[in-house]
Amino acid sequence: RNYFKDGSHLGVNISYATQSKLEGTADAIGYGKDFIEDSLITLNGDIILDVDILSEIIEDYEKSKPDTLMVLTEVEDPSAFGVVELDGDNVINIVEKPKREEAPSNLINTGIYIFNKDIFDKIDKTEVSPRGEYEITDSLSLQIADGKVVKGHKTTKEWMDIGKPWELIEINEELLNHIEGEIKGTVEEGVTIHGEVFLDEGSLLRSGVYIKGPVYIGKNCDIGPNSYIRGNSYFGDNVHIGNAVEIKNSIIMENTNVSHLSYVGDSILGSNCNIAAGTNIANLRFDNKTVKTTIKNKKTDTGRRKLGAIVGDSVKTGINSSLSPGVKIGVRATIGSGVLLYEDLESDMRVLVKQEHIFQNKKETGQISLEEAEENKEE
Repeated sequence: RNYFKDGSHLGVNISYATQSKLEGTADAIGYGKDFIEDSLITLNGDIILDVDILSEIIEDYEKSKPDTLMVLTEVEDPSAFGVVELDGDNVINIVEKPKREEAPSNLINTGIYIFNKDIFDKIDKTEVSPRGEYEITDSLSLQIADGKVVKGHKTTKEWMDIGKPWELIEINEELLNHIEGEIKGTVEEGVTIHGEVFLDEGSLLRSGVYIKGPVYIGKNCDIGPNSYIRGNSYFGDNVHIGNAVEIKNSIIMENTNVSHLSYVGDSILGSNCNIAAGTNIANLRFDNKTVKTTIKNKKTDTGRRKLGAIVGDSVKTGINSSLSPGVKIGVRATIGSGVLLYEDLESDMRVLVKQEHIFQNKKETGQISLEEAEENKEE
């Protein structure tokens, strides 16, 4: 909504319906019932795709006129997706996240559809899934059982799914490889830039900053002095990067501050975060193996040898805190000074170091002589 607004600048009229409760994909699509006269295109919100796919499927739908057109793509391992079974071009079965050896094919549901109005009738009849949601794939199964035509449209064009947090980093790597450098902001003397770097209006690179692109820096950012930025890094608007900070292959969202003498590698920092001086986010295991992280109480291999932290919005760290590879931190969490965090921290939680202090009288322990003490007193 923030991007498209009412659509007038694009020559269209856009209306919005807000899902009051997050009760699944079928429930969300059902909110469009009163807006649709004929057919509709829906896309999952967590995918990146080649826009030509949309032109391709509209042409196919207009020619073949199925009740539903579902976009499919072939993957090596379909076990993390909804997998389809075809009879010719028609989908006859959908299996959610099967074991690899039990998958009916390597063709998966991309989350891109064209529906006619029949889908709303099937949504009304869809029951709650074991996950407690109304699933659009269950609505499609009702269409298939009712003899409706659900056509599978295979595409080889670019499509990427963002189902897991670290996949945002992979998407960012891919997208930044296509940017063209442009300097709209201010670059002080003594800044070094290599590769494609986009610096938006109002942003400032202070003296001593060294950047190896591709790097995207949004509006009104303040970088440096003496900072090192490299490796497919993205900075939203109003980001501040302090003195002697290194950012590598990371996503820093808007209004976030990374103070001096900090390191952020292969990480995501949400918006409105304050990363205190001396905070270090580790991105590499001692044994050089791929980083594992916890998803639904199970350790999951990310497949990435380098992965730092996934940090939610409005998180604050204290000075000299350290985050281990693969750690996830929820929104509004606080990490105290000197903490070494090696497990996930939930939203609205705070973690502090428990310390034991020993106070000693230096005269009594012989660390300072009585003569020195008297001299210091006189001074």
